[in-house]
Order: sequence, then C-alpha cells, then structure tokens
Amino acid sequence: MIIAVDGPAASGKGTIARALARHYGLPHLDTGLLYRAVAASVMRNDLTPEREADAVACCDFDDSLMDDPWLRTDEVGRVASIVSAHPLVRASLFQRQRRFAQQPGGAVLDGRDIGTVIAPDADAKLFVKATPTIRARRRHADLRAQGSHASLDKVLADIRSRDDRDMGRGAAPLRQAADAALLDTSFLSIDAAVQRAIALVEARTAAKAMTA
Repeated sequence: MIIAVDGPAASGKGTIARALARHYGLPHLDTGLLYRAVAASVMRNDLTPEREADAVACCDFDDSLMDDPWLRTDEVGRVASIVSAHPLVRASLFQRQRRFAQQPGGAVLDGRDIGTVIAPDADAKLFVKATPTIRARRRHADLRAQGSHASLDKVLADIRSRDDRDMGRGAAPLRQAADAALLDTSFLSIDAAVQRAIALVEARTAAKAMTA
C-alpha cells in the first residue's frame, strides 16, 4: 500500500505521515529532507541557491546527510524552498522518491507533490492543510523550543512566502490531487488529526477494494 501525504509547511503532514507509517507498519520518507539536503550542500559549499546549476550540482548527496539535525532548521528550510523550485533539481530527485514509493509492501511519503507527481497511483492520498496563522504559531513554538528569538510576525511572513513559492513554481507546484482527501488540522489535536487520517485512508482503500 502506498500512502501519499501532501500539504504546506507546518500543516502537520509530517506528524500524520509518521503516524500512518507506524499504524500500517510501512517505511516512511519525508521527501522534504531530500530538498533540505540539497540546500545544506549548497550552503556548505558557498553556492547560490537561486542558480539552478549550483543546486543541481548538490543533488548527488549521500543518504547519511539526511540524518543531520541541521537539515530541520528554519535556515535550511528557507533555502530548500528556493532550490526545490528548480525543475532540474526536482527531476534529479524524482527517481530516488519513486524507488522508495515502489518498494515491496509499499510506503508512506509526505511532501508537496507526492499525490500529483511522485506517486499518482497511490492507494490513498491525503492533502493536509491549516490556516497560515495557525501554521505560523506551530512553527514559532518549535523555533522557540530550539532557542530561536524569531518573532511570530516574521515566521508568518516566511510561511506565506514559502507558500507562494511552492504554489507558484512551474515544476510540480503544491496543489491538492483531484482524488486526495482533504484534512484540515487547524483546530484538531495531534491525536484527533491522526485518527481522522487513519479513517480517511481506511475509507479510501475500502472504496478501492469495492471497485476492484
């Protein structure tokens, strides 16, 4: 079974995807880490993230880089949003994601183009969203826990800027797949959001089984 979980930054898609992977006993890939690894490589090599050639040159990274905690910082996240807009970067990382999705037994992948590009044939697709203000509050709380002093207004501006880049890019823009179930986590607890996600996956797979 392949489960695709898409959505904007801080919507809760990663938490939900990890919970679904545990529930169904499937491997999980946070595809955003691939782009963060490219971003980290660009930054460490003093390259320019806006230059497609520089970003592409950093796509052949070792898998061990994805375990670096630095990748999850907001600093790397901002650069990842820039490099992920390059069509050649997305093309370079496409097969890496497809191989993970198509492994025996299936997988859970979360990102921004899983249901539309990486695994359009997924057995279940979720599009997870929340209001920009709520997402900014979540991200702000995470950053405060990490010792950051960034203001809520700045975090909200970053969230909106990232949304604009993700939805406006020419290559694989962030959008809800036509056959994806919508899950709005704005006013749900983590447990409630996870249970709702499981229910949506169960409903989708049951519906597919009836039409098979």
